[in-house]
Amino acid sequence: MSSVDVLDPWLLTALAPPLLALGAWGHHVWAERSARRRRRIPKHWPLTARPLANTEETRVWHWLARTFYDHHVMVKLPVTRFTLPRDPDQGKAWYTLLGSVYCTFTICRSDGRVIGCVDVPGRGGISRTVRQIKHSLLTQCGLPYWIVRADSLPTVAEIRGEFLGETPLAQSMREREMEERAMAAQNNLRTAIDRQRKNRQSDFTPLSTWPPSTVEPRSDFHSNWGGENSFLQPLDSRKGELL
Repeated sequence: MSSVDVLDPWLLTALAPPLLALGAWGHHVWAERSARRRRRIPKHWPLTARPLANTEETRVWHWLARTFYDHHVMVKLPVTRFTLPRDPDQGKAWYTLLGSVYCTFTICRSDGRVIGCVDVPGRGGISRTVRQIKHSLLTQCGLPYWIVRADSLPTVAEIRGEFLGETPLAQSMREREMEERAMAAQNNLRTAIDRQRKNRQSDFTPLSTWPPSTVEPRSDFHSNWGGENSFLQPLDSRKGELL
């Protein structure tokens, strides 16, 4: 047996830790470069624009805008935007759990206070777990949660009564107020149109009212008034080649 064969195991044992450390360092450098490459802002984003709501959601959206004309209808707002954990130390954990939970529409007042949420189910519907999470969370926060379809919309009185606590009397008074506002708007528009007509008529003052000092009488002016060569004669009363 040669001396080289005897030293090989000892040599490998001595070189193993540096080689492992070198390999681990190389893997760390490679991982860091890959992470930076993923975080780098791309020159060409692999994304394209798409509508915010599909056809059925858009129909419900327009209906909600008419129903809650005195409120704001927010689209696909995460529940973490209008809820707050009681224990601030658990905020990160609850955000991780609920960060992807949102409602199709969120109705809020002008001061940003939410009064209720509406979901529009897709083709696959809403899973039982997600429905229970939203209903339990929002109910305990004092917010109504409804699931609405475009082909079976509730009445305006029903959803406003649930979200705003309006009574039938308040509903009728609100409708009467809307009618009065519409009538007032029509009257204001009619008044503005009449005022414009009067102003337009006043701009075309008859020639007979011109002051004598500004218009000097001429014999040919009065003699040609209404004649064949008179420009002031109505065109439909003159004979021409095309008539």
